[in-house]
Amino acid sequence: MSEAAVALAPWIAAQRTSLLAQRGHAWLLQGPSGLGQYALGLELVRAWLCDTPTEQGACGHCGSCHAIDVRTHADLCVLMPEVQMMALGWPLSEKAQADIDDKKRKPSREIRVEAMRDAVEFSQRTSARGKGKAVLVYPAEQMNHVTANALLKTLEEPPGDVRFVLASEAAHQLLPTIRSRCLGHTMVWPAEADSLAWLQAQGLAGDAAASFLRAAGGRPEDALALAQSGRSPQAWSALPQAVTRGDVTALGDWAPAQVIDALQKLCHDLLAASVGAAPRYFAPADLPKAPPLGALTRWSRALSKAARTADHPFNGGLMLEALVAQARNTLHSRH
Repeated sequence: MSEAAVALAPWIAAQRTSLLAQRGHAWLLQGPSGLGQYALGLELVRAWLCDTPTEQGACGHCGSCHAIDVRTHADLCVLMPEVQMMALGWPLSEKAQADIDDKKRKPSREIRVEAMRDAVEFSQRTSARGKGKAVLVYPAEQMNHVTANALLKTLEEPPGDVRFVLASEAAHQLLPTIRSRCLGHTMVWPAEADSLAWLQAQGLAGDAAASFLRAAGGRPEDALALAQSGRSPQAWSALPQAVTRGDVTALGDWAPAQVIDALQKLCHDLLAASVGAAPRYFAPADLPKAPPLGALTRWSRALSKAARTADHPFNGGLMLEALVAQARNTLHSRH
């Protein structure tokens, strides 16, 4: 999903204006996924590098803005896992691209230390356009300790004309020394009405927007990603009963990490229902009767353990069958 194809959400625009009015060489944008950390980070670097910025951000028309749009800005360094760089159209270094093209290795799922060292060298060069330089790191929690340590010295004593924005969906995983060197900003959680209006502006029907927003736990960008993935609101509503029956086909085309995420949401809602709280991800009418609390707690722990290995190259079909069988057994547990 290209950020150019999605209208900037009003709550992101408001946060951009607020942050641009403040001084600082390094920002840490933090909060759960789906709240727009990447979009806000990109808006900040657009404004910092813009030839004619305003209090509301970049002009959108100058040479600098165009260079960012086409991913060729000489004074912007973007650090992401290579899989995300490629998905979002950001170019890799020549060596990294050659290694991947020659099948010497697969695109990385974390921010490589070689890329960070290139970024540190970039920060020490003179600005090409004379408006300073910017480094955008997303998601920052995908830096391992070696990569993060390569950034520390530059983050503590940056060259005079470089600014950093680290955007994270799990800031607690960052080194404390990284967090302490940044000004922190907690992402605003938009009101439900604002989220629904924005989703409908992206082309979703009202009922579908509400369903996907619920499925995403109120996070609008995650809701939009769900809608664009080909899922249907009806399939999401039917998921709890399908899992109760042990119906593997209901999750047949999902990646293991997506299956575990969906089952964790179902487990969460059943745990909430068992203690008299309102469900968050599913409508109450969609949920089966909650099994005993102990069974749900054991299931929750098992899903958390499975989530740690969801990206490993296991047999996807067998893993799916095991997860659905585990869910069915839990949902049929009785006192």
